[in-house]
Amino acid sequence: MTFLAVARLGRYTAAGAVLGINHSTVSRRIAALEAAMGGRLLVRGTGGWEVTDLGRRAVGTAERIESSMRELLDGEDGDPVHGMVRIAAPDAFTSVFLAPAMAALREEHPALAVELLSATQRVRQNRSGVDLEIVVGRPQVLRAYATPICAYALRLYATADYLAVHGEPASVADLANHPLVYYVESSLQVDELDRALQELPDSPPSVRSTSVFAHVEATAAGAGIGILPDFLGDRDARLVRVLDGRYEHPLAYWAVARDEGTRNPAVAETLRAITEHIRVAQGRPASA
Repeated sequence: MTFLAVARLGRYTAAGAVLGINHSTVSRRIAALEAAMGGRLLVRGTGGWEVTDLGRRAVGTAERIESSMRELLDGEDGDPVHGMVRIAAPDAFTSVFLAPAMAALREEHPALAVELLSATQRVRQNRSGVDLEIVVGRPQVLRAYATPICAYALRLYATADYLAVHGEPASVADLANHPLVYYVESSLQVDELDRALQELPDSPPSVRSTSVFAHVEATAAGAGIGILPDFLGDRDARLVRVLDGRYEHPLAYWAVARDEGTRNPAVAETLRAITEHIRVAQGRPASA
C-alpha cells in the first residue's frame, strides 16, 4: 500500500502524509519491496517518482489487494465507488464540464474524494500520479486506455466595441492587422493548439497568456481578437464571433487512463459521469 501511494502521488512526502508515516519509513518500505521483487519499481522523473515496467506489475497486484481489502471492510452493502480519484485536465474543461460533473457524482457517492489538477499539456507516458488525464487531441500512448469525450472548436471572438473602432476583418488575411489574443507561443506544449495559431497570419504585438480565462477577459476588455474555445466564447454575452463560418479549428478532448485504471469502479464511474454530463450539457441523445 505504501508503494501504491507513491506510484499514484509521485512523491514520498505526499504518500507519507496520506498514510500518516514519515519520509524515511516510506523509503525503507519501498527499498524492502524492491529487494523482495529483485528490481527497481520506481525511477525519478521530472514530475516525481515514476513506475518502471516491474513497477507496473506491482501496481496491478497492489490494486487488487486494495480492492479486496475494501470489499472486506465495506461488506456486501458497501459502495464500490469510494476512495480517491485524481484527474488532470485543462482549466476550461475543468471549469465548464469537470467540476459540475464531479459535484453531481459525489452526491451519488459521498465516500468518493476527487482531486482536480490543472494541466494543459501533452499526455504523459506514465500516469502514476493521476487516475485520469484529459488532453487536447488524440493521444499517442502505450499501455493506456484512451477515448474521445468532447468535440469543440477554436473560433475567433471580439467585442462589438472593438470591431466598431478597429473594423471587422473580411478575411483570414485581414487578421494581420489585428492583435490576436492567445497562448504564449513558447509555452505551448500541445501541438493541436499550436497549429491553430500557425493557420493564421502573424499578429501585431498583443496580449498573450498561459491561461485561457485570461484570453477571455483580455478579449472582453478590447485587447484584440481572441482565439477561444467555442464553449467559452459562445456563452459570453460580451463577445461576438468574428469570421464566423470562415475560420474554425476543430479539436477534441480525450480521456486517458492506465490500462488497469478503468477496472477500478471509482475510475470507471468517474469517466462515465464526465461523459454523461458532457452529453447532457451539449444536448446530445443518449447512446444506444
